[in-house]
Amino acid sequence: MTTLVAPAPPTAPTAALAPGGGLLRRLALRFLALLVLYLLWEATARIMRNPTFIPPPSAVWDQLITTSTTHDGVRGYSGHLLIEHLGVSLRRIVIGSAIGIIGGLILGVLMGTIGWLRVVTEPVVTFIRALPPLAYFSLFIIWFGIDETPKLWLLSIAALPPVAVATAAAVHGAPTGLVEAARALGAGRWQTTRDVVLPSALPEIFTGIRLAVGVAYSSVVAAETINGVPGIGGMIRDAQRYSQTDVVVLGLFAIGLSGLLIDSVLLATENKLIPWRGRA
Repeated sequence: MTTLVAPAPPTAPTAALAPGGGLLRRLALRFLALLVLYLLWEATARIMRNPTFIPPPSAVWDQLITTSTTHDGVRGYSGHLLIEHLGVSLRRIVIGSAIGIIGGLILGVLMGTIGWLRVVTEPVVTFIRALPPLAYFSLFIIWFGIDETPKLWLLSIAALPPVAVATAAAVHGAPTGLVEAARALGAGRWQTTRDVVLPSALPEIFTGIRLAVGVAYSSVVAAETINGVPGIGGMIRDAQRYSQTDVVVLGLFAIGLSGLLIDSVLLATENKLIPWRGRA
């Protein structure tokens, strides 16, 4: 006689609650970390009692209000509101990063598919990547003056190498089996690159793009060293000259938070375009 065993009850509700619980835990941990950092900052500022060295959070908050509004006929900082300084810098970063990313993609694909070109250009790209931005910014000023052109050139050159290196490595390391299968089916070199190589290289390419945008962000202060107002980097440089540490810290927060926002947008785009990344 066969005994029928009832199936175990489904555990879907418990599994469904797990993602929400994990999200709440991550948010709680992040909030706790921010709270600890804030308390350490406040405590250090009170112990040092030197706002020029370490301004208290309240001083930075006051500067946020001051630079975002108009008081007694004084508009923001150096005649521009904080959002205007940030907007000008973001425009420079977006344009410079876009030029560098496009150039890096084209150069990376060529390096990854043409062997002799990779041998010739790889040392040059590595050489440029090793240079600090200020090392060649002075040269751009001599060539192009002190307007927008040298700033965009600086950010473009800074953003190009990470994308070129990541793209070249990903294209060169494309799965040989897929490439040979595409060619066996009659696909040409361009069709194989477009339909097989580039899709398989997208994860590494997006990593290079995120690195390139980060490099551009880290170079914006250098790009706005000369004639950088309006601009968040120019605001930081002017505040540094007058020992306004609270304005410097405010500018760093503006760059960092906007950078986090743009990186989150890039990460969301990556997850949308490459849903298979990180999955077995």
